[in-house]
This record gives sequence, structure tokens and C-alpha cells, in this order.
Amino acid sequence: MKKQLLMAVILPGTFFTACAQKADTARVLVHYKFTHVRDTTDRAHPYTENMVLYAGKIAGAYRSYDGIVYKAQFKKAFAEAAAASPDGNVRINRRGVGTPVEYYQYPNEQKLYTKDQLFNSYLIDGPMPAIDWKISSDTATFGGLHCQKASCHFKGRDYTAWFCPDLPVHIGPWKLNGLPGVIVDAHDAKNEVVFKFDGVEKAVPAPAKTEPAPADQPPILRDLDDDMNLIGMPPRTIKTTQKEFDKLKATMEKDPEAFAQAVNAGNNASARGGGEKMDNIRVMKGPGPRGPVINNPIELPEKK
Repeated sequence: MKKQLLMAVILPGTFFTACAQKADTARVLVHYKFTHVRDTTDRAHPYTENMVLYAGKIAGAYRSYDGIVYKAQFKKAFAEAAAASPDGNVRINRRGVGTPVEYYQYPNEQKLYTKDQLFNSYLIDGPMPAIDWKISSDTATFGGLHCQKASCHFKGRDYTAWFCPDLPVHIGPWKLNGLPGVIVDAHDAKNEVVFKFDGVEKAVPAPAKTEPAPADQPPILRDLDDDMNLIGMPPRTIKTTQKEFDKLKATMEKDPEAFAQAVNAGNNASARGGGEKMDNIRVMKGPGPRGPVINNPIELPEKK
């Protein structure tokens, strides 16, 4: 059984790889106030998060802006603590802030890549969802962007969206795509899933990457991105499919401790083969904290 579980963990793809997809650079950043009524018995307290879409010429990346801000703050605190430490040993508690799921859209190739987490990071390779949009003649302005209205039925919900033709790449937040421009605002008919426009800004190029720091300088945290404006496949991920990822998730939920042991064994095998060494994962025994009630997922089953 343990051997089968180990194979299930390591077989979906090559360890810590990235797809050979052409990289792009963000031109603008579109910000959203994301709201999701996860629990219909408690509509007064929906899930909320600040999200951002990095829109380039041929691709886009949709991520948690709250997570990006926290990572930058953590990186600064880590560097300051390392510089002040007499022996170079640093211990800082790191919290999970923002959803770890990221979406990478490549409309020209009709490809959608989803980065998700099950202890390790996985890159799910799939097609761009096809959406049958109805474009209206209605127009509006969002943050100086001239936009046009469109509507569709997607993943069990009826959506209204506003897109900007002046930003010609056919992408949007989450999995929304397929309009002749960038989707800057969208919501479903019940306002249970809302991507509310929260501003737009030009992408600021990151400073040129310097040479590795000397031995007496604070270490570089390799798990933090050096340039978020670069739209490309995230490194140190395991390539898989949605079907295989769902199977892994079901396996983890059934026996988290056995799953963690299999992940550790797989990571150690990768390190022995010349891969990157990973920290061992530990799962606390006994009942864990109760997760949020989700009786209204963002993707609903279609009515028959």
C-alpha cells in the first residue's frame, strides 16, 4: 500500500519541472476585490481576498495580491533578522497568507496552467475553457479604461463581465477568458462570486538580478519570486493533470499522515538523484482545526 501511495505521489510528472512555454512580461496589473459566498447560511461573511492579474502581450498570470505583499514583507524581515543575527541562524514564523492557487493563461495556444499545493507544488496542465460570450453594445469606464459589457454561462453560473479592448490579450481573472480584451470586472447573477475592479497600474520592471551575495551577506530565499512581472511557468513544481491531481487530493484527505510520508520519501529520492533538497513535512496527529464551510463552490454542477 505504501509503495502504491509513493508511486501515486511521484508519478504524475517529473520532479520540480517547468513547462517549455514561452515567457512573457506583464505590461499592466489589474487589481480585483474578490468575493465568494462560500457558505450560503452565512452570506454576511463571504470570503474576500485581494487578487491581481498580470497582463502581458500573449499571456497572463492571476495570483493573490495579499500573498505577494506578505511574501515581500517576509523576505524583508528575514533579511533584516539574518543581518542582525551573530551566528547567522534565523527563525521566523511564516504564516500562510492568501490562496496558493495561481492561474496562467496562454490564449494563443489555448492552454491554462494551474499551480496548486498538496505539500509540494503541482502544475496542472489543461486546455483553456471555452466560453460562449454574448457581447453587448453597453460601455462603461473603469479606472480610465474604456470597457464593453458581455455575458455568459460558465461553470454553473451566469456571469456579467466588462472587458477592455485596448488591452488586446484575451484573458481575465480566474478561468474567465475568450473576450477580445482583458476582463477587468465580473460577477455572477447572484453576486456570490465577484471579481470587482480595484485599480489598474503599469508594470514596473524589477531591478536587474545581481550576482549571488557574498558568504557574509543574508541568504537569498529561493522560494520567493525575484520578478513577479515575468509571466512564465513557476519553477520547482511537479507537472500533472487535473485528473491525477484530484486523485492525489482524495488520497491526502483520506490519510494525510501516509500521504506526507510518501511525499517526504519522494522528495528524498529526488534529492538523492541530484534534485533540490526539501524539508520534511510533518502532520500533526489528532483532529485538526475545522476548515471553512463550503456549500457553494465557485464551480457549480450544471443542472440537468
